[in-house]
Amino acid sequence: MLETVVRFFQDGGPFMYPIALVLVIGVAIAFERFVFLGAVRRSNRKTFERGIWPLLQNRDYQRAMKAASSSNSAIAAILGAGLARLLNNQRRDDIEYAMEEGLMEVLPRLEKRTQYLATLANVATLLGLLGTIIGLIAAFTAVANADPSQKATLLSQSISVAMNTTAFGLITAIPLLMCHALLQTRTNEIVDSFEMAGVKLLNNIADQAPTQAV
Repeated sequence: MLETVVRFFQDGGPFMYPIALVLVIGVAIAFERFVFLGAVRRSNRKTFERGIWPLLQNRDYQRAMKAASSSNSAIAAILGAGLARLLNNQRRDDIEYAMEEGLMEVLPRLEKRTQYLATLANVATLLGLLGTIIGLIAAFTAVANADPSQKATLLSQSISVAMNTTAFGLITAIPLLMCHALLQTRTNEIVDSFEMAGVKLLNNIADQAPTQAV
């Protein structure tokens, strides 16, 4: 199996090396993003469900603000912005705007480098096609000067070698596109959890007694 992979790589020509580099970079980005988003999701869940939300249910906003300030999680930053406006007796709209601003600050960190995966997938495909075209040009040039009895065999072998770069480009591009889609889905799930936490805070404020209203 290993010998087959090595032979396939060697037969593809020089364009196999940049495609392999694209694959390594893409895998590194995908791994880092999966680890980061997983850590963010666990941290947010722990901070909100075990820390901030029980205090919000008891309408202990001062302690909820302290819990948000003492946490480094993304959801704490978003809810902390809203709680700061709440403790300053500002309107519901102002609280909502503050949390939206906090979300806009957090979102770039969640989406960081994810878009590179789609770009790298396209680059791998294009490199594969370019390698195949250059290989075919070289093959037809060689066949033109070859002995007539060997032209068919030489042409078929050259085309087979040239197609290896397209195959390797697609082998690289397809997993990168799948990783990009999965990371986008996980990012959207985290953003949805932020929005749900913000809605819970706003509903909690709206459910207060008139004497406690902001």
